[in-house]
Amino acid sequence: MIIDCHGHYTTAPPALAAWRDQQIASLSGSSAAPARADLRISDDTLRETIERNQLRMMDERGIDLTIFSPRASFMAHHIGDFSTSSEWASICNELCHRVSLLYPERFAQAAMLPQSPGVDPATCLPELSRCVEEYGAVALNLNPDPSGGHWTAPPLTDRSWYPIYEKMVEYDIPAMVHVSTSVNPAFHTTGAHYLNADTTAFMQLVEGDLFRDFPTLRLIIPHGGGAVPYHWGRFRGLAMALGKPELEEHVLGNVFFDTCVYHQPGSDLLYDVIPVRNILFASEMIGAVRSVDPRTGHYFDDTRRYAEASKLSEDDWAAVRERNARAVYPRLDALLKKQGR
Repeated sequence: MIIDCHGHYTTAPPALAAWRDQQIASLSGSSAAPARADLRISDDTLRETIERNQLRMMDERGIDLTIFSPRASFMAHHIGDFSTSSEWASICNELCHRVSLLYPERFAQAAMLPQSPGVDPATCLPELSRCVEEYGAVALNLNPDPSGGHWTAPPLTDRSWYPIYEKMVEYDIPAMVHVSTSVNPAFHTTGAHYLNADTTAFMQLVEGDLFRDFPTLRLIIPHGGGAVPYHWGRFRGLAMALGKPELEEHVLGNVFFDTCVYHQPGSDLLYDVIPVRNILFASEMIGAVRSVDPRTGHYFDDTRRYAEASKLSEDDWAAVRERNARAVYPRLDALLKKQGR
């Protein structure tokens, strides 16, 4: 079985973006605020967007199940206030839940949180609980920079984040540390901000002692960990300078990396540097890189090809494609077992 731990609803019906545009326009008074009831998307429309896109490509690539969350760039927590984000998160989460109901053996939900710059993260708890208890979410996305590229939030090790971590531990649910759109012109959203955030989040965790307080907390750093595997020696040396244990002891019991690296040498580096038990298969398709690589004739984000062409043993590949995800996402494992898988 192949589990893709990183998927977003990037092909959501146009009506969703139109509703969001009206919501944003209402913040400046140039338009009336839309009512939630104004957004009408049928199951048939959802099926069309999924079957022509994600499901078709999953079938072509042999991916059995995707952990599916709202489009990362659409989270846009910097827009409006908490009430804005709260309504938007609720709508996006409901759509992903509906997809998981239409295709229960192909998609499992990950929840978006209604974060807002300068707002206590504890305000996210009702939506987090709703998604877990009512929708059966198996994971959540946690944005370490709700400001959209200006990094006004405290580091992930700050105690202000603890209410979310406490609830994650209670539910035994992991979070993917994933930023959203950058409004800082110095940082391209997917080419710079995403990868910078992955690296930044890891270094925040190295600097702190978060897992001393939350020994069972699990965080996934996407996009292959940003610069982390490439600069593993730097991070080991910095940990030593900070008086921290070796990274294997200090963070790797709780931090995991996905395989969203889009060329063979980069994927090989990930598999060579990071312990296999800390790597989870993912493609993020249909995501930031959607084209075919003219050098190979295959899609850049067809990450299964890189894994199978690497030096992984069959047992290691089995761990990356399935076993690790079941361990890191116990609610997903329970769901699969309930389905007889």
